[in-house]
Order: sequence, then C-alpha cells, then structure tokens
Amino acid sequence: MSEDLTAVARFLYEAGTLKQTRRSGWWMAGVKDPESVADHSWRTSLIATIIAKLEGADPARAAFLAVWHDTGETRTGDVNHLGKKYSGGEADPRDIAADQVAAMPGLLAEALRDVIDEYEAKESQEAICARDADKLECMIQGIEYRDQGYTNAQRWIDNSRGRITTRSGQALADAVLETGSLDWLRVALGEK
Repeated sequence: MSEDLTAVARFLYEAGTLKQTRRSGWWMAGVKDPESVADHSWRTSLIATIIAKLEGADPARAAFLAVWHDTGETRTGDVNHLGKKYSGGEADPRDIAADQVAAMPGLLAEALRDVIDEYEAKESQEAICARDADKLECMIQGIEYRDQGYTNAQRWIDNSRGRITTRSGQALADAVLETGSLDWLRVALGEK
C-alpha cells in the first residue's frame, strides 16, 4: 500500500477515547458509573443488524452506520439533551467527521463522510434501522439500570420506546419490555 495511513492511525487512537467517554445523560438518572459511548455503540450495532434483517434492509450497512454514529463525540464529548440547550446547540456531526477524516486517503475519507451523512440524513432504510437501534439500545440500558435500582431510568425507557419508528423495532422493544434483563441467564442455566 503506497498511501500514508498516519491520519488513520491517529483517528484509531482518537476513537479509543470513546471507551472512556461516559454517556452523560445517565448521571441525571443517578447512575454513578454509566456506560461508555463505545459500549453503547457496540450494542447499537448488534441491534441494528437485527432490526435491518427483520425490515428487509442490509444488516451490514445498518451495523456500519450504527458503529460510526457517535464517533463525533471524540471531539465534543457526550453532551446530554439538557446540556445542548446551554451549549449553543449541537455541533453538526458531518462537520466533525469532515475534520476527523480530512488527512486520510481520499477514498477512505469520502466513505467515512458518506456514512455519517447517510446516518444524519435519516432517509435510507439502513439509517432508519440504525437510528431505531440507537433508541432501543438506550431503552435496554435503561431497563438494566432500573433493575440495578436506578428508578429514575424509567424516563429514558419511556422516551426511547416512544421514538422507535420501524415495525420490527417496535415489536422488538415490546419483547424487551416483556423480558427480564436476566431471563437469558435463567434460560442458559436451564432454570426456565
């Protein structure tokens, strides 16, 4: 390969900061050590593959959009909705992505700008599935936190459920709400 990948290497280190960047909205629910943005993006990507498959969309593309959807938070941090009210709004993720990939090889930079643009445009079937996955992951995390005693997480559960738009996402959300967060363990141990 003849292209210089130094800018890509720098971005990979930058992306790693998302493993330490906490999802700040959970602090308002009283969660002392909330999940990281990377934790959220990983499960969002899994959920996106499932919703996309059920919706007849491309699961790999939906997962690709989901895994990249919060990469701009390396530059802004995770600013919760209340914080955005006081910080002058939200930085455009497209602008952040353009800065992040500016020095990368052209073909790669264009592909990464395109994935953020597609997610933000909210038009493709895969973007809609990835966005639903984002909401469903927040809902699931809220249930897990509620089950750990953080009763204020119910607000996030209710708000997230109300923002899911696909039929498959809504059906999956209903199934999640009817399933205990440790039912998987009980079944795996043969208790059910």
